[in-house]
Amino acid sequence: MSARLLERDTVRRVAAVLAEHGLTDRVVPVAETARTAVEAAAALRVPVGAIVKSLVFAAGDGLLLACVAGDRLVDTDILARVMHLSQPLARVSAERVKAETGFSIGGVAPVGHLRRLPVILDPSLDRFPDIYAAAGHPHCVFRTSLAELARLTHGHMGNDFAVDPLD
Repeated sequence: MSARLLERDTVRRVAAVLAEHGLTDRVVPVAETARTAVEAAAALRVPVGAIVKSLVFAAGDGLLLACVAGDRLVDTDILARVMHLSQPLARVSAERVKAETGFSIGGVAPVGHLRRLPVILDPSLDRFPDIYAAAGHPHCVFRTSLAELARLTHGHMGNDFAVDPLD
């Protein structure tokens, strides 16, 4: 099964972006589903915070990708202010996520989208030397670092938009 997963178009798009940056053999299949941050962390035996959640938001007609630590939540009001948006942010339907990024929810990668989206990164991901992001399928991930993810996505850091769920 794992070899077939790596041949899926969505996974190959992610692997191609990584290869363009000299990062080969980074995409790995996982036996257990990595559809959620908790599931991915359990499958990889890493802290939940080391998992990158790739969340798509809408502001009017535009889209934004937020890459957030698995143990954090996005405060959309703060994120809208950080991004200097005049309109509130809203979650995007699964259908629109698939149409705009080419990925299904549970496998949305931070790279390899059908069209480039503005990307904002959660600086708290820097707590971990290795972080893991979806690679285009719920059973595939890739290892990276926050600095590397910033280069791959052309994203920028956005302070204070990702909050601890207990705050």
